[in-house]
Amino acid sequence: MPRMNRRTFVAGSTASSLALGLTRPSGAATAETEPSGPDVIDVVLSVNGAEHALAIDPRVTLLDALRDRLGMTGTKKGCDQGTCGACTVLVNGRRIDSCLTLALMHAGDRITTIEGIAQTGKLHPVQAAFIDRDAFQCGYCTSGQIVSAVGLLGEGRALDRDAVREHMSGNICRCGCYPHIVDAVLDAQKAT
Repeated sequence: MPRMNRRTFVAGSTASSLALGLTRPSGAATAETEPSGPDVIDVVLSVNGAEHALAIDPRVTLLDALRDRLGMTGTKKGCDQGTCGACTVLVNGRRIDSCLTLALMHAGDRITTIEGIAQTGKLHPVQAAFIDRDAFQCGYCTSGQIVSAVGLLGEGRALDRDAVREHMSGNICRCGCYPHIVDAVLDAQKAT
């Protein structure tokens, strides 16, 4: 009897799942990407300066609309409960957790994701400071941290180390880069 290793197990189980219809090949339409029925609503979202017309279920969160419908995967899905900050975006310049709000609530709002922070091919001062200060390790929380820092600078609250720590406390970095993140935010504040 041939020995089964991880590769043959995964290949066999994937093939079996596809044959049974339990999974879909990538790019296949799903109920989340191609909604239909009486509960679908039309909404136009302004994301990173571009208008996007969507037909969505009214229960779709802004996070899921951004990631699943618009392909903006820089906004991360972490806790899905509003405690980690990985899904932070700017709505009309204000920081929000996109997992806690419905997409339809933001029709007509100006939404900025990590993909829209750099302008005309030039890094935002926060992005440059994160690179200079090595303010990320695993990178999973980085996009939420950067977007939150951009919002914090816009609010004028990055007064000192304590203020930055307080106002960035909704963004959790499990890698422990907090000192580098605080330094990066303060550097960016000086550069703006």
